[in-house]
Amino acid sequence: MDAIDVTLLRALQENAKTSIQELSEHSGTSTASVQRRLKTLRDTGVIQKEVAVLDPKKVGLGITAVVAVELERDRLDQIDAFKRKAREDPQVTHFYCIAGDADFMMIVMAKDIEDYEAFTHRFFFADKNVRKFRTSIVVSTEKATLELPI
Repeated sequence: MDAIDVTLLRALQENAKTSIQELSEHSGTSTASVQRRLKTLRDTGVIQKEVAVLDPKKVGLGITAVVAVELERDRLDQIDAFKRKAREDPQVTHFYCIAGDADFMMIVMAKDIEDYEAFTHRFFFADKNVRKFRTSIVVSTEKATLELPI
């Protein structure tokens, strides 16, 4: 990856709908070069996905919860089952395996506190492998971005 690729990626992180022509002008390269570079960036997985970023509140998701989870056992099959469950649940928007006091950290979106409570019953209390979980409810979002500092 060179400086031109970084320029293209920065522009696309800001606005994925930026036209090839605009990217060409911004990077000082031809449209054909931009198209080739974007194809390579997509094919190699540097660009994983191009999505619309939604405002959670405007689509009815008023609760963001940051949850630390500790599992009861260290059996690989149970850890894999928990990971699979988290990856498949649409309310879990971020899921990290971490080192430290907990085993996992997750971001969970819910309509309201009742919806989050239903999630906890379904996701944590119904799972005998969950030792404990600690929830912090987000009061205000000061920064939330998918842009990487490249």
